[in-house]
Amino acid sequence: MRNSLSLLHLLRAGLTALLLAPVPALAQGFAGLGTDAAGFAVPEHGTVLTFPRDHGPHPEYRIEWWYLTANLKGEDGRDYGIQWTLFRSALAPEERPGWDSPQIWMGHAALTTEEAHYHSERLARGGIGQAGVTADPFAAWIDDWQMQALGDGIDRLDLSANGPEFSYRLHLQAKGPLVLHGEDGYSVKSASGQASYYYSQPRYQVEGTVNLPSGPVQVTGQAWLDREWSSQPLEADQTGWDWFSLSFDTGDKLMGFILRGGTGDFTSGTWIDPAGTATPLPPGTFAATPLAFSKVAGRSIPTRWQVSLPERGLTATVEALNPQAWMGTSFPYWEGPVRISGSHHGLGYLEMTGYAPE
Repeated sequence: MRNSLSLLHLLRAGLTALLLAPVPALAQGFAGLGTDAAGFAVPEHGTVLTFPRDHGPHPEYRIEWWYLTANLKGEDGRDYGIQWTLFRSALAPEERPGWDSPQIWMGHAALTTEEAHYHSERLARGGIGQAGVTADPFAAWIDDWQMQALGDGIDRLDLSANGPEFSYRLHLQAKGPLVLHGEDGYSVKSASGQASYYYSQPRYQVEGTVNLPSGPVQVTGQAWLDREWSSQPLEADQTGWDWFSLSFDTGDKLMGFILRGGTGDFTSGTWIDPAGTATPLPPGTFAATPLAFSKVAGRSIPTRWQVSLPERGLTATVEALNPQAWMGTSFPYWEGPVRISGSHHGLGYLEMTGYAPE
């Protein structure tokens, strides 16, 4: 019991140090992601991403994630959303074996319907096999949550997770190429030049089963995997972000984000055509304006937006399937499926961080 309590204390202390420092008082950016990266590697412009190597972990960088969301339709005709995320955070830049590893792992899983939002969290210490990622063959896991490749690369994946009131087991098949965001995967996040390495597989076809308190449901749909790593991806005064992954009925896709800061918002994104060709959006091109707010966990959260991209003829409304899709995890945020209407129609996902209680 003492070892378990000590491990839990270490995990929570590490996560607190990395992710939960008070943002306005310490000027560290949302979740501490604007703190100085001394000793860690930082992304460099011109670096060539290499696969399958870069599907795996990068322990010389401070923060990294494997982040999958899916919009699903059940055999019952209802809409579902799922999230599966594995975060790696480093307490120090030097990797060490076993219990001395400075790596902290955290997993988030969620299942969203129109009426309910179920979520769960797992914490693990690196170096002991409880959580980790391998590049070739690709596998990511924390406890019994799995993202496992079936073959080379990440074109075919089996995905599973569970919580107290839900579980899912899904098979994913990629139907397009990987997409490199920014300039060949070098994604700038602020006017001062903070950046990350960022790529996606935005075009998975999905089939499988979700399990709710009412029983199992067979589902099909589409999924989007984001991969990102950095050491100081935010400016110190950037207090949160609004991130959109939108899939239109035309076959086009859009990734766009707003990083909210005291000296002004920074926006960027990528337009992806049906063939998978990615066009980076210059800073300030992507625009998203809140249209309606919902009271969520004592916060006022924008759950209906107008998204605009004039060069593509896009003026669309993006609305949450379930406005109460709140992730009450170690660092809380909103994450859920959305529906798209207006000039374009479709489905997508929205993540919003940094909204303080009122």
